[in-house]
Amino acid sequence: MSLDLKRAVAAPITSIDALVDVFRAAEKPRAEHRLGLEHEKFVYPKGAARPVPYEGPAGIGALLEKLGAQGGYALFRETPESPVIALQRGTETVSLEPGGQLELSGSPFFTAREAHAENLRHLSQAKAAAEALGLQLVGMGYRPSGTPADMPWMPKTRYKVMRRTLPERGRLALNMMLMTSTGQASYDWADEADCVRKTVLVARLAPLMVALYANSPIVEGKPSEWMSFRNRVWEEVDPARCGYLPAFFEGSFSYRAYVEWALDAPLLFLRRSGEYLHPKLTFRQLMKEGFEGQPADMGDWTDHLSTLFPEVRLKKVIEVRGADCCSAEMTGALGALWRGLLYDSTALEEGERLLPKLSLADHLALHDTARRKGLAGKLGQHELHRLAGEMVAIARRGLERLDPQDVPVLEPLARVAASGRSPGQAVLEAWEKDPRPEALLSRFAL
Repeated sequence: MSLDLKRAVAAPITSIDALVDVFRAAEKPRAEHRLGLEHEKFVYPKGAARPVPYEGPAGIGALLEKLGAQGGYALFRETPESPVIALQRGTETVSLEPGGQLELSGSPFFTAREAHAENLRHLSQAKAAAEALGLQLVGMGYRPSGTPADMPWMPKTRYKVMRRTLPERGRLALNMMLMTSTGQASYDWADEADCVRKTVLVARLAPLMVALYANSPIVEGKPSEWMSFRNRVWEEVDPARCGYLPAFFEGSFSYRAYVEWALDAPLLFLRRSGEYLHPKLTFRQLMKEGFEGQPADMGDWTDHLSTLFPEVRLKKVIEVRGADCCSAEMTGALGALWRGLLYDSTALEEGERLLPKLSLADHLALHDTARRKGLAGKLGQHELHRLAGEMVAIARRGLERLDPQDVPVLEPLARVAASGRSPGQAVLEAWEKDPRPEALLSRFAL
């Protein structure tokens, strides 16, 4: 995702084949395959449940500046006069989601333990900066109290236009932007066939991951009847850019299938002359018609790809997007899980055989069960916690063949699967003991 208002001059798009070639250009030799982690978290005042605004001596802006100074980061502003909206240190970026969620976009590493160690370093520095301001970082998938109307907005131009355009597409779009936090992991591919196998496997196993990471059962101060309400929110953000591609389950997925799907998603914005514009066009229409006399170019395509939110997303990497924010240990385990499943050929084959081949409709029903009931759900007569446990076991065997030193990073997830309890179960039990939002936030501080 681009941070600033400016964009480089890019070549006009001359054909759909040029868009397909973007994914072909991202192919890497297997020896160069790495992984990356993203970890979002909420920021709250210690002992309080009110959201933290950007402004003020203990605001999000002050937190960024303190973290930047203590951690040796460069401060990033959209323009020299603009507020700080991100921090950069080498290949590591700390940025803000629309409601002030603090996000680490980590560096690419060959091992899950390296990615986990980077996240732990970041959290240690971020917690120290937050403590100095009377703030705390919280690891949950959805804010347990408040509504979008209560939330502050971060001063990023991209979010101003998305605040206006995305709610036109779905009733819960603002909930997604302001109320949710996630953990994500990214992976490489060798060629189109490898990309297809990995992407389809992530899509097919995603409900098991949703159940393992379901950590958002409390909404507006009470149980929501969803173990992952964060994942439920995505159902009403924009059906044209979220969810699953039918091609994942029809045996027809390819680079071109992803491109064709993306072409029919409406533009959320178009960057021109330092401004974010909102033409009422799909990308396919932009390619055909241009906008104000200018043709679509590859910079527009890069922006557009960053505004698509399927459960597994293609950019220059495969992004796994279905996990709620949990602890740092669980986020590290996310990296290890998919490294073991995707980067070992035997594990990839075993993962492909784990679940029956479901139709899109049956898969959506499984996904709904996973986000509603978590590991307590079932697929027919099969308990999800047992299926999830076998998925983790396959990943473990994959890591043992690839790199045994990564196996310990997976262990927190193995314990969750063995317990049969999604993380959100502990949230519900804590709420039952003390339903005050401030107590709940303190209980799940990182």
